[in-house]
Amino acid sequence: HTFLCLNIFLAFVVKIILTHTNQILFRPVLSSGKKMRVWSSSSAKDWINDIKSSSAASYGNHIKSSCAFIAFNAQSPGGGTLGILPLETGNGDKRQVLELHCHADLVTDFDFSPFDDELLATCSADVTVKLWRLPDTFQQVSSGQNITLGPEAVRVECVLFHPSADGVLASGAGNTAKIWDVSQKKAMAALEDHGDQIQSLTWKKDGCLLGSSSKDKKLRIFDPRATTSAVQSVQGHENIKDSRLIWLKTSDTILSTGFSQMRERQARLWDTRKFTSPVSTLNLDTAQGSLIPLYDADSGLLILAGKGDNVLHCFEVSTPDATLTQVNQCMTDLKSKGVAMVPKLALDVMSCEVIRVLQLTENSIVPISYNVPRKSLHEFHDDLFPDTPGKVPSISALDWFNGSNEQVLKVSLDPGKRTKQSFTSIAIPSLRETSTQLRQQARREEKEMEDMSWGMGKSVDNGQTSSSSSISSMTSSSITSPSSTSSKSTEFVTTPQGQKSLHSILGNNSKFRHIQGTVSHRGTHITNLKGLNLTTPGESDGFCANRERVAVPLKVSGGQIAVLELTKPGRLPDNSLPTIQNSTAVTDLIWDPFDCHRLAVAGEDAKIRLWRIPTGGLSEILSDPEQTLSGHTEKIYSIKFHPLASDILASSSYDMTLRIWNISSGKEEIILRGHTEQIFSLSWSPDGQQLATVSKDGKVRVYDPRHSVNPVQEGPGPAGSRGARILWVSDGRYLLISGFDSRSQRQISLHDVGSLALGPIATTDISAAPSTLIPFYDDDTNIVYLTGKGDTRVHIYEIQTEAPYFLQCSDFNSNEPHKGLCFLPKTECNVREVEIARAVRLGHNSLESIIFTIPRVKKEFFQDDIFPDTTMWWRPVLSASAWLAGSNGQHKKMSLKLEDMIPVSEAPKEVAIRKYKPSAFYLEEKTDEEKKEELLSAMVAKLGNLDDPLPQDSFEGVDEDEWDD
Repeated sequence: HTFLCLNIFLAFVVKIILTHTNQILFRPVLSSGKKMRVWSSSSAKDWINDIKSSSAASYGNHIKSSCAFIAFNAQSPGGGTLGILPLETGNGDKRQVLELHCHADLVTDFDFSPFDDELLATCSADVTVKLWRLPDTFQQVSSGQNITLGPEAVRVECVLFHPSADGVLASGAGNTAKIWDVSQKKAMAALEDHGDQIQSLTWKKDGCLLGSSSKDKKLRIFDPRATTSAVQSVQGHENIKDSRLIWLKTSDTILSTGFSQMRERQARLWDTRKFTSPVSTLNLDTAQGSLIPLYDADSGLLILAGKGDNVLHCFEVSTPDATLTQVNQCMTDLKSKGVAMVPKLALDVMSCEVIRVLQLTENSIVPISYNVPRKSLHEFHDDLFPDTPGKVPSISALDWFNGSNEQVLKVSLDPGKRTKQSFTSIAIPSLRETSTQLRQQARREEKEMEDMSWGMGKSVDNGQTSSSSSISSMTSSSITSPSSTSSKSTEFVTTPQGQKSLHSILGNNSKFRHIQGTVSHRGTHITNLKGLNLTTPGESDGFCANRERVAVPLKVSGGQIAVLELTKPGRLPDNSLPTIQNSTAVTDLIWDPFDCHRLAVAGEDAKIRLWRIPTGGLSEILSDPEQTLSGHTEKIYSIKFHPLASDILASSSYDMTLRIWNISSGKEEIILRGHTEQIFSLSWSPDGQQLATVSKDGKVRVYDPRHSVNPVQEGPGPAGSRGARILWVSDGRYLLISGFDSRSQRQISLHDVGSLALGPIATTDISAAPSTLIPFYDDDTNIVYLTGKGDTRVHIYEIQTEAPYFLQCSDFNSNEPHKGLCFLPKTECNVREVEIARAVRLGHNSLESIIFTIPRVKKEFFQDDIFPDTTMWWRPVLSASAWLAGSNGQHKKMSLKLEDMIPVSEAPKEVAIRKYKPSAFYLEEKTDEEKKEELLSAMVAKLGNLDDPLPQDSFEGVDEDEWDD
């Protein structure tokens, strides 16, 4: 009894000590191996907190690490997002987690290249494999370069880079494993000899063989360059639950983890030379989470971590004897969602850190270090750290596929001997190298043009000033054209040929490419929003706003709508607000563009109700609509007011019809037919004469409703059937459609209205996410803003009327996902601050303004180059009856220039001041006599005047009397 009490007391004391030190320290079990003792520890100050990990159901580890980055499954709608953060911050600052929107569905697995720290491969339930180049500056990760492999027939479960060849990748989808040559985007081998779903893949360390485990309980070994059938196979574990397979060193020993017939978790060692039965079996426990094995070939240590466990088991593996000897158990505070091992080259070898494991939990990443205790930490212990494989591949993909086998050269981990290695895979070129190559090419061509002008003995002077062009919207690097003259001059000039060559290298760039989005001051926000309805149909924007107020559907029964005044920011009261009682669930809502007090609301009961908001906003519950429009027989998708005529409203419905209403008479005037599938979106042309739709059947239709109830044009639209939006752009010349491709990748396309049947004239992929991109087009700047419900990013493009049509601008990113975005009239922008757009963003419980500005130096002038006269679309041009009778009209325009501002085009010109001497000054040759004279003058200047007194002449001497002392 006394002994039991003493143990309880000691356990209590240890718990208090650990609580106060925030340190996890675990005393090891002595082993017979050469390491003898291994301590595992984790300091709370090294934890990466405030992350949101996903509860993804897949065979992947859910977290991976390179020497530069950490990637993990991040919480997001659909699960298609990874969180990316740096492995080390260098100065102790808090790590910033950025989102990489990889796929349109769950990211099942991912892997970093063993040689290129910035190259990441991902696979997904959207049946594709993708490779991503992560920018080394760690900015705008989700806009990085990527390539796509596939699609496959079923969801892809695992992906793994080759251990010695660059550009070789293995993937497992269904019962087929494929070996890809990434540079060619081609599958070089398809290993179909699996009876069920592949659960894991493993390369032998020399890269000659590939092992797999599958749901049919078998382990297989392939020689993918010789045959597509397994060269060896054996019954692995008796249970079909998740099994893993890893190769140990370059030996013939492999390790598998899985479940026994009695549902015990097992680890088994196998000798591939006698691949008939396991050499040894370790029954661990009866926990339910699948085991993730992590093996360090240098130390021979094996980490076994179970999903959902708070224990990490450490074993020492003896490959000659095929034995597992337990070293220690690491008890953690939180349960694991996944684990990863940090590469050997990133460890702190001077503190005898032999392994570092990253534990992914629900809200944090916990680094756990395994250290071997040594008396001295001031010297490198080469017995603990043998040479390890370096960062340069031994062979290329082509050489490997042709049969070559070479080991990766090893490097020393001794900091005094280590040389920094850097390698960039051919799979995706580095952004930095691409920019450098462009600069070098630009300089070469400019030098050739300059040399040509000197050789001809002619002065090149056209009075043009040099300009800089951005290489790309991602790198934002700029090149300045060098000037060239035939004599000393104070003016900068550049050749038209030089400008043309630069343009051919760098391509078109938008003058809005440096657009900046900022959130307005918190004092302008409306906060404490409660009970928002987040289940409005995908065809609806989710909420709507005009220059005075915002209408937001609530999830309260009865289709209630909150109306919030933008002129009354602040915290809303905790008690209930006066609302609109729509009496049925809201499917879409929109403000009348000509009347800020009239709100049109479509309901699930196939009716459209129009509500009149009193001046100053709602002060009491509004339950009686001003008017109700009935005619549709099924639920309504969306509603749109006419852009020129008052009291004209269009609606689309599940009854596959479009109906045009005259609100002033309350009648249904026109019924448009021709759709066979769901109508995703509709849009009026800028002149109000035509109506365009995009639907689930993959077609785009254009109607002339006053002349025909059937479409006048049809053409192909997006291949995906998840949703789409349509807009008229470029003065009605083109149709912009945002939708999905056949792989569920979000994309935008441009269609010529005059030739819809020919399909899109331009298409660009945006990102992978489940929500449809909602576009807003500003006809003054030709800029389109795109974002989806639940997104954290607003994609921005300038649209041109010639190739390449889409010019990418800087994106706007937010920390939290938004529920919707609505743009306000141009008159709400502050032109003094060069605001080109202002939007209202609906967050989780707040409304805030986002201001889009263009950086300009001379902000005191009116920037008339980006503020043309704007359309006064808030004033009607026609009445409903006039439009229905066949009349057409056009909006007037107004200037946004304030009276006290001078247009920048009329600003006084400043005289250019040369910062550097012209190239002709340096090219001018001096004679030998001139050089001799300059040299003699410099020498004489250093000697000074010979008649000047010496410094010691001014020193005070010693008095004669002082010598006697």
